[in-house]
Amino acid sequence: MEVAERELNAVEADLSLARGRVAHARFLGGQGEDAEELVLFERAAELYQAVGDVRGEGEARFWVAIFHQVVRGDHGAAVPVLERALELAGRAGDRLTVSYVLRHLGIAEHVAGRLEAAREKLEESVRLRREVGFLPGVAANLVGLAYVAMDGGLRDEAVRLLDEAYTVAEASGATVVLRLVEEARARV
Repeated sequence: MEVAERELNAVEADLSLARGRVAHARFLGGQGEDAEELVLFERAAELYQAVGDVRGEGEARFWVAIFHQVVRGDHGAAVPVLERALELAGRAGDRLTVSYVLRHLGIAEHVAGRLEAAREKLEESVRLRREVGFLPGVAANLVGLAYVAMDGGLRDEAVRLLDEAYTVAEASGATVVLRLVEEARARV
């Protein structure tokens, strides 16, 4: 009975995470905040923790943080959850999730005006994304690094980063990132 309960909790955790990600996609698509999104991510994190799935818990905690940071614009609430997600994903050896967490910690640093810390986090995320072959993510982070460079008065560095982001995005078919590059170029 205990094994069956554990397996059901693992399935429920996966389902809660998937449903939360669908709710987040609807938000990104312009449908507004879904009150269930946070509940789903928190439930997934609790269930992963209960079954001892460190990788799953790290990913779910990342999404809890994304809700706070992206949906609510609350970096203060997001950062401690991102730090916990970083610890869990690192312990599980989940380099992709670590790269996502570092990206969003870098964004929080950038928003707080800590440009050097933002750059360091984004550069580490780029390194990890290159290692795992996630080229659209590399390109997206290069755009983020270009904004950090712009805010630091490093126009030439920003232009170089955007050129590289464009090349990587084009080679990997990342059309959304290509639009981000063009938006950033308009700001340079």
